[in-house]
Amino acid sequence: VVGGNESKGYDVENSLRFNKGDSPRLSRTPSSEGNRKTWSYSTWFKRGNLKSSGSMNFISAGAQSGTNGTGIQTNNDAIRLIHDDGTPFFTFQSSQVLRDVAAWYHLLVTCDTTDGTAGDRIKFYLNGNNITSDMSYTNGSAPSQNSDLRINDDGAHNIGARSYHNDNFFDGYMAETHLIDGTVKAPTDFGEFDDNGVWIPKKYTGTYGTNGFYLEFKQTGTSANSSGIGADTSGNDNHFAVTNLASTDITEDTCTNNFATMNPLDKSGDDITLSEGNLAGTWSNNNGHSMQGTIGVSTGKWYYEAKYGTGNIFLGFLNLDRDNTYNGYNYIPALGTKVTTFSYTTASYGATASVGDIIGVALNLDDGEITFYKNGSTQGTAFTSIPSGTYAPHFGYAGGSTGGTATEMNFGNPSFSISSGNNDGKYGNFEYAPPSGYYAL
Repeated sequence: VVGGNESKGYDVENSLRFNKGDSPRLSRTPSSEGNRKTWSYSTWFKRGNLKSSGSMNFISAGAQSGTNGTGIQTNNDAIRLIHDDGTPFFTFQSSQVLRDVAAWYHLLVTCDTTDGTAGDRIKFYLNGNNITSDMSYTNGSAPSQNSDLRINDDGAHNIGARSYHNDNFFDGYMAETHLIDGTVKAPTDFGEFDDNGVWIPKKYTGTYGTNGFYLEFKQTGTSANSSGIGADTSGNDNHFAVTNLASTDITEDTCTNNFATMNPLDKSGDDITLSEGNLAGTWSNNNGHSMQGTIGVSTGKWYYEAKYGTGNIFLGFLNLDRDNTYNGYNYIPALGTKVTTFSYTTASYGATASVGDIIGVALNLDDGEITFYKNGSTQGTAFTSIPSGTYAPHFGYAGGSTGGTATEMNFGNPSFSISSGNNDGKYGNFEYAPPSGYYAL
């Protein structure tokens, strides 16, 4: 992805980041049943770690024992609805897979088992497009007319996990999450195409029904109330309890303000483990492997930060137009050196870093320069006369030791606590103020 995404209309301010390794979820058990035959579920999401084998849940409902439940989830990177309620059992799954970790997707799933046409009872819409005809029942068949699914029953409902086993946790970001109890909605209730044909969000103005909810993720508390992460702002006060989520998981990375992350599809080795919405990286051995970020730029001035962990991590930018030359321009904080990869030319540069130090990286494509900072202090211009091209953040391990603990990237959307709070004048949240005229990715 080159460039970001700026809304021209309705802006979504917050999302919730789910880190699968933490077993995170929001949960609620309704006091009574709603309409189990007719409902609509809408959410925007951005994927973190992919899972080519197994499932991760957006929403699920059912008793927390046995196999009684209904869930909307990714499965082998496809999307599906699974109804596992003894008899009948069915799964309705897409043929396409969703593996773009740079993109925000919009998903709408509607259910109306009262419909006389079996093929119209469950419908999936992705980014405003009806993809139902491209889906198939990989197990079982369409639900029978007037049958009840588990969404809107009086059993446990989870966001980000399978409710009937508290597993299959989601990894990534969710925003603008709605459940409409008792009504089938159209994609145009939640979004619209802009002048460039891109699907963008718009404010939902309809009703919600008894068990419906609207999660905006604007609060940071951990209780099931209006101040909590799982606060329902539909007017129903159907608030969710919070498990293994914290205030730092409320982010500004949304479908109208898309920040860079590291890209698990563009890494040179399997010894790199990503977490925290693809913002934290750990190396398991001393192989010199690396990866790139999800946003590239070819003009202008850009800034990001990293909270240093341990090991010989390098940070910088990579020229994606390298044409068989690995033009990466990087700083190794642990060694106090700079390095140009491919030729692997090293030189002394800057101070050495300790655990928790904040390393700033400033790319000036107008003048062809890269400068690094340690805890807000410039280390001097590291590289000059860098060639023109499209540059993406570069993050890797230079080898020489047995691996490194997590270094956390901050492209303006940190996974760690910021003690001060600075931005580029409009976007992002940094520990130290970006240099004048530099912007978040």
